[in-house]
Amino acid sequence: MTTRISALVCGVFSMLFQIHSQAQTDLSYYLPGNVKLNPKIPAPAALLGHDVGEWHVSHDKLVNYMYEMDRASDRISLLETGRTYEGRPLLLLTITSPANHSRIEAIRTKHLQLSDPGAAQPDLKDLPAVYYMGCSIHGNEPSGANAGLLLVYYLAAAQGPEIESYLDKVVVLFDPSFNPDGLQRFSSWVNARKSQHVSTDPNDVEHNEGWPSGRTNHYWFDLNRDWMVAQLPESKARIRQYQRWKPNVLTDHHEQGTNATFFFMPGEPTRVNPNTPRRNQELTRKMAAWHARALDEIGSLYFTQEGYDDFYYGKGSTYPDSQGAMGILFEQASSRGHAQESTNGILRFPFTIRNHFTSMLSSLKAVYDMREELLQYQYDFFHGVAALAAKDPVKAYAFTSKDAARTYHLAEIMARHEIQLYRPAAPLSIAGKLCNPEETYVVPLAQAQYHLLHGMFDKQLRFEDSLFYDISSWTLPLATGVEYEELKAVPALGARVSEPGFPMGTLTGKGDYAFVLEPYGYYLPRAIYRLLQANVRIKVATESFYHPDGSKLEQGSILIPVDNQTLNPQQLGVFIQTIREKDGVNVVAFDTGLDFQGASLGSSSFLTLRKPEIALLVEGGVSANDAGEIWHLLDERFGLPVTLLPLSIVNSGSLNRYTHIIFPAGNYGQITDGGKEKLRTWEQQGGVIIGFEQALNWLTTAGLGKFEMKKEEEKKENSAPRPYHEIETAKGAQETSGAIFVADVDLTNPLLYGYTSSRLPMFKSNNLFMEKAKGSYANPLSYGSASLISGYISKPNNNRMKNSAGIGMSVVGKGRTIGFTENVCFRAFWFGTNRLLMNAVYFGGQLAPEAGR
Repeated sequence: MTTRISALVCGVFSMLFQIHSQAQTDLSYYLPGNVKLNPKIPAPAALLGHDVGEWHVSHDKLVNYMYEMDRASDRISLLETGRTYEGRPLLLLTITSPANHSRIEAIRTKHLQLSDPGAAQPDLKDLPAVYYMGCSIHGNEPSGANAGLLLVYYLAAAQGPEIESYLDKVVVLFDPSFNPDGLQRFSSWVNARKSQHVSTDPNDVEHNEGWPSGRTNHYWFDLNRDWMVAQLPESKARIRQYQRWKPNVLTDHHEQGTNATFFFMPGEPTRVNPNTPRRNQELTRKMAAWHARALDEIGSLYFTQEGYDDFYYGKGSTYPDSQGAMGILFEQASSRGHAQESTNGILRFPFTIRNHFTSMLSSLKAVYDMREELLQYQYDFFHGVAALAAKDPVKAYAFTSKDAARTYHLAEIMARHEIQLYRPAAPLSIAGKLCNPEETYVVPLAQAQYHLLHGMFDKQLRFEDSLFYDISSWTLPLATGVEYEELKAVPALGARVSEPGFPMGTLTGKGDYAFVLEPYGYYLPRAIYRLLQANVRIKVATESFYHPDGSKLEQGSILIPVDNQTLNPQQLGVFIQTIREKDGVNVVAFDTGLDFQGASLGSSSFLTLRKPEIALLVEGGVSANDAGEIWHLLDERFGLPVTLLPLSIVNSGSLNRYTHIIFPAGNYGQITDGGKEKLRTWEQQGGVIIGFEQALNWLTTAGLGKFEMKKEEEKKENSAPRPYHEIETAKGAQETSGAIFVADVDLTNPLLYGYTSSRLPMFKSNNLFMEKAKGSYANPLSYGSASLISGYISKPNNNRMKNSAGIGMSVVGKGRTIGFTENVCFRAFWFGTNRLLMNAVYFGGQLAPEAGR
């Protein structure tokens, strides 16, 4: 009996040990068997202090290991390509044979001939393919970065003819962490909350990150939407290296929901960008066979051709499709910690790492086996653009703007992708206006980036599918708010502009009586704060007025009297010069305040501006992406200090120091009745609330504004029967994931100061449709009966969009609540609507009561 009990106890302890040890995984769990490893190459555990998968690697440890691999292996060279907002290094490893390293620049130069339409085809027989691999662009999807550790070790340490052949025929560009700040945030969260006996309960705090989560970068941006527009430092550094090499394949390693399995491309066949050649999808499908075989061998479940798509060129797995390459997305079910229960059993972190490591190797093998086919495809892709451009009715794009900074930003985006930009040789007509060549760009379509140019400039209203993984339209000239024209012939070209320069503001007029800042400049809000911070007294013009030379200055111009300032005229002159150089704002000097045509400079129509003290609500149900976009705009772009105010402080703290409180899109149910009353009291005393999207509904119910939304159309009774399996598709078709509409605007309303056209492109990614206000002056921005410019919206939603309002204002005592149904700061590249928010900040508190709802 005693022997049986002892055996039973030993068996139980053995079983418990096996369960616990599944998370303590050594290299044999991950790496292929029967491969000899170089003992001089340090294994990850030797430097990390733990086995891969036992803990989540922090970014600092990841970086240290990459530097050690660079020192230890002649197959690896390391380059720091940039820094994140938090100062973390962005790394790129080049991994290939020592022989290739000795002639790496010659290989790169020869490889670039494939993407040069004017170059002869190089001999492909011995030309290595270029394979770019990147990990964990969403920081809380860490299995990619942890698998990358293993891959670098394996490529450095594995020996034998197979690995040597791979590295002789392939140059691997490896980015260990696309998002260092997010990866560090997430690893800190889960490691600090890991129990000695790991909890697999999905309710455990380890599996439920705090706001804003580790998905995003420092300013809470989704970096996997920034590849094409590249507004963030991580993306700028990455695109520089991408264009420097122009790889044949890029793999992007992600995670998805815990109850999923493993996904690899191709995606949904009906959701491919129309500018992507069919051959791209054929090669992607062919490559999938390598992934399937590899995952079959280790018994992992997987799926393909569903859920994910290849439509938006701003994603990592789709941008390469515009570059003659294959973009391959991998999505692994996420343990969101060290182990978590799922519908497929307990999902452990090492298992997620192994699947990604397996797909990394299968990709390398596919690139090796398909090398000449991939090289030929890239050559054909770029050398076919001349024939496509010849057939294209559009021969060039031209764009300009009265705001030179927005023109610059569009040119800057394009130049990052090595798009050829030119100045016209003579004045050019755009949108019916004759434009100065020095303020205009011409972009011929007959160039290497033909496909990407269409991807940037096309407008699309017809789609094969009504579902989208991301946005359905992003036309960049509409996003930046410039005037542009599709040209049927290429005009005479002047100088090519390889690196657009930031425009310097002009100084016109003479005199030391006053200076006036023209209202059109994108960076005028930064200039305004620069002056207010220095206690310079400034005023905004609410009526047009004239310079002594007869030129007209519009509403929204900023008046800076020279007399009675805290700065003497010489100091003020230095500020003016800084504003011209740093902010690109045009300045007009006055020698008199007299104006018989319009308002004299001493008129009460010039209203004094005061320095704003801004609180941006965060945490709770606030959308981190939306809050981050606003934070970035205020802090990074325009230099305005902002307090990131947790919702709990609204309930418990004082609001008296703030002049403005911004409500990003989100749910504000966490604010108590006491918090609502505090907000009402604060606003009645003169505070300004600025709300976005779903926040408008909460502000209405809280008695802080009146924003009535149109109701959904009633569903018809006795509608035609449909198959059950179409339920999700039908629901998804009603989502407005991101489309572009044109709004009619009142240019005399202070919220529209600085705009020159009464038609403003707006980006919409929600189903909020606000009723127009009844007041005669209360609809500064509204939509007509045919406002869709580009993108998808369902018929019922389009009916509600017609004749709706995009901006509303309510009067609450001495205060104002300004509501926007749209996100005017979208992803940092929708430059054209940023001024709406800044005008609300600077001028919103002075809106007349008659403009309220």
